[in-house]
Amino acid sequence: MTFLPSLGYGGQVIGSLIILIGALLLWLVIRFLIARSVTRVQNGYSVFKKPHFKWAQPALRPFDSARRVQRAETIGGLLSSVAAGTIAIVAILMAIETLGFNIGPILASVGIVGIAIGFGAREVIRDAFLGFFITIEDQYGIGDTIEVGDTVGVVQSLGLRITRMIDEDGAIWYVRNGDITKVGNRSQGNYVAPPAEPVAAAIPSTIEGTA
Repeated sequence: MTFLPSLGYGGQVIGSLIILIGALLLWLVIRFLIARSVTRVQNGYSVFKKPHFKWAQPALRPFDSARRVQRAETIGGLLSSVAAGTIAIVAILMAIETLGFNIGPILASVGIVGIAIGFGAREVIRDAFLGFFITIEDQYGIGDTIEVGDTVGVVQSLGLRITRMIDEDGAIWYVRNGDITKVGNRSQGNYVAPPAEPVAAAIPSTIEGTA
């Protein structure tokens, strides 16, 4: 994209600036739309209860305010990050190409660096993906009593990487979402506590002597 060919390289610079400004405006529009959607979900707008939004109802059920707010913020934050990263990468590459540089070697280098970062941060990426699906599928949320392994507690916060819960003794547990392979939600369904174990029979205080 070259403007005013008589300016030579100056026209290429102008074209690159237009691309970057356009990307910024696009990001502002997308961020506004995401923020507006997050606000609507947090407020529990009835638009999501309409029949054609039935597919989204499992993820948007009207739970308590704190739970709904955090879920909306988690999903909105992830969408904002993905949109910002995608727009920034595409805009920068287009601007560099407009300046007359060959972006082939750059793409190859970015691919190698991305693979290296992916291997180094695979656990973090795994935690984030699982946290996203836990939020979308509503496996548990703020205020739920859950059982993870041998730990039972009430969920205080649910992020993309960490779930924080507090047990009956007051200890706060931080569990990586990637480490959760099986979770029991006692707040969903009809959980019934198991009966208390019978007390062992009292041992006689006297022992008969032998003849």
